[in-house]
Formats: sequence, structure tokens, C-alpha cells
Amino acid sequence: MNPAPLGWEDLDGLAVTVLRGVGEARRKGLGELGIDTVADLLMHYPRRYVDRTREARVADAVVGEEAMVVGRVVGVESRRTRNRRTMVTVRVSDDSGRMTMTFFNQPWRAKQLREGTVAVFFGKVDEYRGFKQMTSPLVDLVGDRTGRIVPVYPQSGKAGLMSWDIAAWVEEALRRCEARGIADPVPAAVLAELELADRHWALANIHGPDSMAAAMKARTRLVFDELLRVQLLLLRAKRKREAESRGHQHHPGKLVAGFVDGLGFSLTAAQERTIAEIAADLRRPIPMNRLLQGDVGAGKTVVAVATLLAAVDGGHQGALMAPTEVLAEQHHRGIRDLLAGLEVADETVLEGRRPLNVGLLTSSMPAAGRRSVLEGLAAGGVDLVVGTHALIQEGVRFRSLGAVVVDEQHRFGVEQRAQLQTMGGGRTPDLLVMTATPIPRSAAMTVYGDLDVSVLDELPPGRTPIRTEAVAAGSLAEEAMWAHIREQVAEGRQAYVVCPLIEESDKLEVASAQATFEALTGGELQGLRVGLIHGRLKPREKELTMDLFRDRALDVLVATTVIEVGVDVPNATIMVILSANHFGIAQLHQLRGRVGRGEHESHCYLVADPEAAGEGEPAAARLEALVATTDGFELAEVDLDLRGEGTLFDERQSGRNDLRLASLRRDRQWVLRAREVAASILDADPGLADHPGLAAEIDWFESHGGEAEALLKG
Repeated sequence: MNPAPLGWEDLDGLAVTVLRGVGEARRKGLGELGIDTVADLLMHYPRRYVDRTREARVADAVVGEEAMVVGRVVGVESRRTRNRRTMVTVRVSDDSGRMTMTFFNQPWRAKQLREGTVAVFFGKVDEYRGFKQMTSPLVDLVGDRTGRIVPVYPQSGKAGLMSWDIAAWVEEALRRCEARGIADPVPAAVLAELELADRHWALANIHGPDSMAAAMKARTRLVFDELLRVQLLLLRAKRKREAESRGHQHHPGKLVAGFVDGLGFSLTAAQERTIAEIAADLRRPIPMNRLLQGDVGAGKTVVAVATLLAAVDGGHQGALMAPTEVLAEQHHRGIRDLLAGLEVADETVLEGRRPLNVGLLTSSMPAAGRRSVLEGLAAGGVDLVVGTHALIQEGVRFRSLGAVVVDEQHRFGVEQRAQLQTMGGGRTPDLLVMTATPIPRSAAMTVYGDLDVSVLDELPPGRTPIRTEAVAAGSLAEEAMWAHIREQVAEGRQAYVVCPLIEESDKLEVASAQATFEALTGGELQGLRVGLIHGRLKPREKELTMDLFRDRALDVLVATTVIEVGVDVPNATIMVILSANHFGIAQLHQLRGRVGRGEHESHCYLVADPEAAGEGEPAAARLEALVATTDGFELAEVDLDLRGEGTLFDERQSGRNDLRLASLRRDRQWVLRAREVAASILDADPGLADHPGLAAEIDWFESHGGEAEALLKG
């Protein structure tokens, strides 16, 4: 009887020391690269390939452009410069010419790149005294490998491991797997339909392809495997939660209808659609777990309030958790005003009805006010509560928590959201998590694949367009910007000036809010009423400053990013963002969204120092994108292309991106296909009883830190 093919769990049971030449020292070196088992080794994929049939020659490298050349070291020199820096100069030759590689403060390069060493050099080509050179290029030691396509692996010179060492061990591991073969648990019908290669072939050809076409075909198969595992884990977790959790069945009625009728404006089609999607969830006994994506100003608060009122309609309570006290207080004020005049049934009062009660709970509240809210939550006298982390602290008890809304959910860890969901007594409250930072569909399906997703993709009528302009610091355009602020203030408008840090930092070369405040009040904005707000102020001080600005007692508010989310002052028409080149696209878009909230035309100025650290092409591309569009979803796609997807996984507090090959940018179409395949497999076989190999594989990946474990945790 032939033994079964080897699954990932089998390969994980084999330590790398089973391979020839891997003694204790090499084992430690591999461990530094995260390679402890044969499974780890086979998933340590090449980071690129050198096509020895088409490799770039020195003679073909173009000055001013990036190039990759393969050459033999013919000379090495190390010396100290006048400023006591180490400079290593390496002369490299191929059959077409010579090139010099210069390394600063990397003295170890002299030992690494001894005469006779064959290496790949990748970098920008420049010219010095008539000769081509690269400064601090990327280096991969490949040796005299004769294969047509040479894999280049992430390696560790410090641990004494080179790319060819790893390639040799991978070859040996794959050769020793041939007798039993490597298991392929993905249904053959799926592989045939999607024209995907066999897994064993894919592993052999990702590590040792005969052609670049074979390497790409292998990559596609292994990308699909990664994405399918993520989707199976997320969908299985979602369905398990739905099967095991007991929720409330809400029936949105008079309160929700009265709220919508009393708004004084019509809902957008997107708001109506989203409220209907949420209402359908709320009517089911399965607790809702839904993500609401909406661009800045798309009207998420109205949807959130309708969700919370649906719970109150059924005799339960609702809670909205916000990341900062400034935002919690603003939400409380806004929701209280929106719900003024609404009444709820209450048998404890003589008339049988009383005004709907909206409470506020933050850590800095006076003890008496806090005690009153806590008593109201426990007794049921507080119908809706808005709060910060204080909502999940010791001593908070609800009479019957029916629905929870988490605003700017990426500011909270999953444990905090889960804790709020456990406060519903014997039943799990419905959960709506909201974000004003749109993310692309491919990312939403991967990062939030265990949630249902609603999208507010249109803005309410009356939102004025925001004109965005990039301004060079110290230019005439900056002078015109400050003059424009004075003109707007003279007409009764207000402005924000945002700085990224509270204190000076030479490293980041950004002005602090305090220094900016002092400079502006004594310079460009002298004579205007200027306020200052930052995260180190006491909550009461922040609240007083915001109230002054909201009440038009201040003309300009100098602030850090504490005002990034949710602050709503319709009379503010100018947003100035200093050191804008140090912000990401999503944060710039959020800050810009603080203006354009009233009837007057608004402006956003992105002020950047062209010579500051952090400028350069990526920063310039970010600013160009902001100038080109105010569409948050379009900007999210640009951000994904510029920044990569790694940080998206931080949205779930995972701290890392565990997709080794798959890219949410390059592989958008495979995310969708993997989702469809995962759903069809689980529809037909919820427990994966008919797919034991697939079940074993995703169980192993979940328990061993595979692609989706961090997503499920966060």
C-alpha cells in the first residue's frame, strides 16, 4: 500500500536538520529567517529571479535608470572618508564591461564581496568620472549557478546563509518528497475550471523554473492556495459564529420611522440601501456583524443612529463606542439633537412614555455624572449611550444591550469590540463597525472577509466640493495661502492648521503644533483669534477649545491629528496641512474631510517642503492623488498601489501581512475567485467532511500562524 502524499502538516513535522549539511549552526541561521521545518523552507519563496539567458550586461545599463547586472568581483577597496565614514568600493566585471559599486558605512561588504565572487547587483546607475557606478545597490550572491533561471532568495549574510545554500536545500527537500508526492487538497474540478497547475509541480517550479512563464504559472497556483485558505478560514468562522450565537430579533418600527421622517432632508439612495441591509440583518435571530464603509461626509452617523434605534424600538439599549473623547462628545451632542422630541414607552412613569434618553460615558466625566449614567444603563433609563473605552470598563452594566456601533473601528482591538458584544446578557448584541477610510474591494474581502459589508458610495446633496492644492513651503503660493485665510476670516469663515507633532523633531523635520501656534500668532495670522488643541491637553481643555471654535469664538484652530476623525464645524472652510509629505493618503483625506461640510466653497492646502526627508516620488504621488480627486474609494486604490497591502492588515490589529506570495494589488481577481470557491465548497460541505485534506490544512494553518490566523484574531 502506497503511503499518502505529504501534507503541510507532515512537512511541518520534519525539522530542517533532516537535510544534508544543516547542522546546529546552519539550523540557527535558518531559524533567524523563520525556517525551522521543511514546510517553512518550501514556503520561503524566491524574492526574484535572474534570467541568465537575458541578464542585463554592464554595457546595456542606462545611466539614470535602475538596472540589474550580474558580474564577477575583480577588485575590492575599503577606506575611511574625511567625515570618518567607511567607504567600500567594489569593481565588477562581465564580458561587456566594468562597473563600480560603492557602499557607505557597510564595512562588512569587503568580506562579503571578495575577488571572484559572482553576484547580482540591483540599483540606479549613475556616472562618475566617465565610468558607470551604483551607490549602495541591493546585492544577492548567486554563485556560478548554471541554470537558465536562477532563484534569488531572501538570505542572511549575518547568519552565513546565501541564496545558493537555500536553493540547494530546497532542491533536496523537493527531491525527497517525490516518492510520496505533495498532497493537493483543492478539488480537481476547481483546478480544471480555473486552469491551475498541480501543487507539487507549482512548488517545484516556483523554486526551480525552466522559464519565467513556468515561474509565473507556479506563482499563480500558490497565490490561489494562500487566498483560498484565508477565505475558507474567514467564511468558516463567520458561519460558525452565526450557528452558535443567539441574538435579538429586532423589528425596526415607529422610532426608526419617526427619526427618518424628522431629519428634515432626504436620505441618499446609498443610505436607504444600507439601512435596509442592516434592517434585514436585525430581523434575524443571528447577531449582525457588519462593516459599514463610507467616504468622508457620506452620512454614516444617520445609518448608525437608525441601527441603534431599531434596538430601542424592541425594548433594548444601544451603544456607540468612539475612539476619542472629542469625537464621543461630538457624537453625543449630534445624536441628542437628532433625536430631540422622540419618546419611548416606559411603564415606570405615570404617562407611560418619556423622552428618549441619550447618555455620555467617558473616563474624564465628573463622578456624579458618571454614576448617574451607570445607574441609568443598569436600570434601563438610558436608551442610547455614546462613549469611549469607558463603556467596557469594570462596573458598566446594561439592562438589555441590543445593538453596538463601533466608530472608526480600526482604532480598537478585536478584544475591545468583542468585550462590548458580551455585555448583552444571555444574547449577543448586533454589531455594526464603521470606517471612514475606504479600502478597496479586494482588501475588504480579505481583511474583513468574516463580516458582511455595506458601502455608502454617494454623498448627500449640499456637500460643497473641496478645492485641493499642493503648496511648496516658503513659496509665493504659501504667502497667498495665508492671505486667503485672512480673507476668509474677514468674511466670517474659519480655518484649521494641522501639524503632525506636538514637539520638535529634527529627525522628521516637522514643525510642532506649539511652535507653529506661536509662529502664526506672531506672524502670518497676527491679530486673528487662534486656538491650539493637541492630544496632551486634558480632556476638559480640549472640549473647551473645540466649543470655542464651534461657537466661532476662534478664527483658526492649530491642531495635531486629534481633529482627524469626526470633528464637524460647517463654518470651517480652509484646511492647511503642514508637512503634508509625512502623512499617508488615508489620513490626508480624513483631514481634508473636516472642511466642505457647509454651504461655502472649501479649500485644502497641502504644504510640503520639497527638501524634507520623506518627500521624494512616493510622497509627491500621494499629494498628486489628493489634488486629482476627492473620491475616497478611488484614493484607496491609489493608496494600495503606492503603499502595498501590508498595513491594511494592521486594520485588524494583526501587526503583519502573512500572505507570502499573494498581493492584494496584483492578484485582485484571484481574491474574488478564491472567495467564490470557498463559498461554494462550504455551501455543499459546511463541515468539510468530504474534503478532509482541505480541513486538515486550514486547521494546521490556523494553529500555526498561517495567513488567516492573525486576521481572525484581529
